[in-house]
Amino acid sequence: MYIKKVIIEGFKSYKEEVSTDPFSPKVNVVVGANGSGKSNFFHAIRFVLSDLFQNLRAEDRHALLHEGAGHQVVSAFVEIVFDNSDNRIPIDKDEVRLRRTVALKKDEYFLDGRHVSKTEVMNLLESAGFSRSNPYYVVQQGKIASLTLMKDAERLDLLKEIGGTRVYEERRRESLKIMQETGNKRKQIDQVVRFLEERLKELDEEKEELREYQKLDKQRRALEYTILDHELNEARNALSLIEEHRKKTGADMAIAENKLAETHQKAKELERDSKALSINMNELEKSKKGIEKNKTEALKAHALIEMDLRELEERILTEIRSKEEATRQLASLREEIQKSRDDLNKIKPTHQSKVAEEEEISKKIMEKEKQLSILYQKQGRATQFGDKAHRDKWLQKEIDDLERVLSSNQKQEGLIQGEIKKLKDELLALEAHIKERDGELKTLQELIGSSKYDYTSLTEERDELQDKRKSLWKKETELKNEIDRLDSEIVKAQKNLDMAQPGDTRRGLHSVNRIVDNYNIHGVYGPILELIDCEEKFFTAVEVTAGNSLFHVVVESDDISTQIIRHLTSEKGGRVTFIPLNRVRVPDTNYPQSPDVVPLLRKLKFRTDYAPAFKQVFGRTVICRDLDTATRVARGNNLDCITLEGDQVSKKGGMTGGYYDYRKSKLKFVKTIRENKTLIKKKESELKEIEANLKDILCLVLI
Repeated sequence: MYIKKVIIEGFKSYKEEVSTDPFSPKVNVVVGANGSGKSNFFHAIRFVLSDLFQNLRAEDRHALLHEGAGHQVVSAFVEIVFDNSDNRIPIDKDEVRLRRTVALKKDEYFLDGRHVSKTEVMNLLESAGFSRSNPYYVVQQGKIASLTLMKDAERLDLLKEIGGTRVYEERRRESLKIMQETGNKRKQIDQVVRFLEERLKELDEEKEELREYQKLDKQRRALEYTILDHELNEARNALSLIEEHRKKTGADMAIAENKLAETHQKAKELERDSKALSINMNELEKSKKGIEKNKTEALKAHALIEMDLRELEERILTEIRSKEEATRQLASLREEIQKSRDDLNKIKPTHQSKVAEEEEISKKIMEKEKQLSILYQKQGRATQFGDKAHRDKWLQKEIDDLERVLSSNQKQEGLIQGEIKKLKDELLALEAHIKERDGELKTLQELIGSSKYDYTSLTEERDELQDKRKSLWKKETELKNEIDRLDSEIVKAQKNLDMAQPGDTRRGLHSVNRIVDNYNIHGVYGPILELIDCEEKFFTAVEVTAGNSLFHVVVESDDISTQIIRHLTSEKGGRVTFIPLNRVRVPDTNYPQSPDVVPLLRKLKFRTDYAPAFKQVFGRTVICRDLDTATRVARGNNLDCITLEGDQVSKKGGMTGGYYDYRKSKLKFVKTIRENKTLIKKKESELKEIEANLKDILCLVLI
């Protein structure tokens, strides 16, 4: 046997498939330059045959795969083709293909295209001479050099290892250990065998005792049978006497039942009175709290009104003071204006005369100065100036001085004219301000008059709205308290109803409601308990007749029930029984015509499309006046009978009776929940109307 061919693909150095030419059965030499892949080729052979690469982790397998441009390689394999013409590998083929494939999550072996385990591959290789305990069929690089440098003792150990001596010693030690364990187990088995032999002897003795016991027990049973037969005869005689006594006491029972019914009725009336008294007490407490609250609100409103009144009085006083101040200011302004006008009238003639006089004096002064200058000029002109240029310079200087005086006089005249204009403007502004203040005064007087009237009317309207608001608040508080009371009764009734149901059924009903809501399933009408309605005196008969059927859920078709059951099973949501209306087929029942017998179905109120479900549960049951009538009807008409007290007589002959606690009636709880929900809706609509009215009143008050 020799390696005939090697195929490699997907590794770091061999992305594409590499297949060698067939090897020679003698000697083959692989040559190449450094880095050409000679070592990788021998590592590929060892990857399949050697134990060196057996336990690879995921990251190690990922490191072996080729990484480069393009698509990433997801798996790699090495396939070795053996020439098996000498049948060294125990497979009836001349050529055997062994492939090992690795990926990120797998490491598999294939033998001739067939998937095999690693253990099978190792056993097959060991049978062909590739033993894991002797891995020297592949000589690694550097092994020859290390052999030449070994010590003699190390070479001896290596020869033993190659010759298989070490494997023999290890297996000999393992065999001795197995023989020792086998000896210990043999001793334990001997002890068990001795114990079983002793136990068999004891069982043989017990067997004899059992036979003696069976013989005596047979005699005992014969004696007991005789005694029981005698007691049975005596019991039959006593039963006949009891039956006669029962018939005699039947009339007394009827009278007692009537008295019991009257007592129940009185108890119900007393309970109603007690509830009414408690309701009245609660209402009185609520009204007391409301009155106290209204009192507090009235005090707050009174304080607010007083504060508003004080504020209005202060505003009126402020307005009056402002009016008086404005009047005083107006009078003073008028006096100042008149005084200014008088002063102005007095000053005007004097001012005009003075201005004219000033102008004349100025003209005279100017003329005199001109004459004086002319005289000076004439007097000293001959001696004053040496030449004409000097004279002209002096004359120009005089002209400049005169022009400066003239501009100064003109400027002074402009200032005086501006001041006169300013005084006229101030006079006009004061007259306009006086007119404006007169108009504001008239407006304030009219506003004060209208404000007094509006304040009175608005105060009356506000008082009326406050009274109406208080009454609405009181009614709102009463409605909220009533809704809270009804909610608490609903919670209490729902809790009692849950306690009256079996645990699996309760969880199942809750799960059905949740599934219907989550998956939007239509055609689920609810349990019989919620679909039924009747008078209170029939509650006992209905609940005893239906039993757990009260919790059966009515659905439109069996497809709907199958869908819900599938969800219930997957969620483990409890246990529920369904009544599909399309599958219910109930035959008609002939009821006896008697005033003492009433079909239970006729006393129930339900929708006509639910009739098949109710016929299935209540169709074969009638209400009888007493037990005698029930017994007679059950025997003669093959019907189940029941009394109003809950005593049953089955059509098969069985009788059931006992005390039934009406206070724990499930139908009573459902009726309470239904009535309270209706009342809550009504109260909530009234509450919304009150809230809308309160909002309107609040808007009016704020306006």
